[in-house]
Amino acid sequence: MSVLVVGSVALDSVKTPFGERQEALGGSAVYSSYAASFFTPVQLVGVVGSDFPKEHVDRLRRRSIDLEGLQTVSGQTFRWSGAYEFDLNEAKTLDTKLNVFETFSPVLPSSYQRTDAVFLANIDPDLQRSVLRQVSRPKLVAADTMNLWIRLKKKSVKALCQEIDILILNDAEARQLSDQSSLIRAGRTIQSWGPRYVVVKKGEHGCLLFSKRNIVSVPAFPLEDVFDPTGAGDTFAGGFIGHLNQNKNRLDEDTVHQALYRGTAMASFTVEKFSLERLYTVRPSDITRRLTLLDRMVRPVLLRV
Repeated sequence: MSVLVVGSVALDSVKTPFGERQEALGGSAVYSSYAASFFTPVQLVGVVGSDFPKEHVDRLRRRSIDLEGLQTVSGQTFRWSGAYEFDLNEAKTLDTKLNVFETFSPVLPSSYQRTDAVFLANIDPDLQRSVLRQVSRPKLVAADTMNLWIRLKKKSVKALCQEIDILILNDAEARQLSDQSSLIRAGRTIQSWGPRYVVVKKGEHGCLLFSKRNIVSVPAFPLEDVFDPTGAGDTFAGGFIGHLNQNKNRLDEDTVHQALYRGTAMASFTVEKFSLERLYTVRPSDITRRLTLLDRMVRPVLLRV
């Protein structure tokens, strides 16, 4: 069964200390769908304008991503422009043009409405909830959000938490949403609103997983060269949800822990080049190799005295 991914499809212009790209393929739905496709079939729901390059559509189709839910409407595709300084943990938004994305209202094709797994990538929380009303009893629902929606629609984000199994957000967003300065309190507060699991991304410092009984910390994959962190969080989410769907959407802690490692591995590829350039060249053996190295990193080491 496929993972249904709903989110943005964009053309990104990005500048970092190591180079730049103009109008490269981007968007939350694109990064998460592409990463998930290494583990499971994917159905993508989004919107693009009539100017969207055919080469990008072809790239997605070559990953066997189902694009029946990708709407093409008259107008310009969503565009985002950003820049990073040497601290690559934070992007400075230079320009945002929502264009056709401003009036996007996801309508699922009938073939998408009985999917077992749903990933609601970063869009308006009211739209995320409208998608869930179109799906017939999914086994797994995960969602992402961002600071904009928390600031403008905190009540809607909290209401969404009651309808999902997993919420994924970064550390600043967790603090903002929960009104807690401590990440531990933030994760537990958000979890009390409904999600079975809360995943807090911490960029180059890895992530935290909050479950009913445990808090698990997973490090980021160590890299000497990082060129562009754009889309890394969405890639993480795609690898994470893709592994869960590959394993019949089981939500036991062991399966979820393994999903964290897949998400971490996939995100490590994204940041090595701009846009999806590195993901285009990833092979299953590359993923296996990084998972092996991650396992060695987190395996307990006995202290000798």
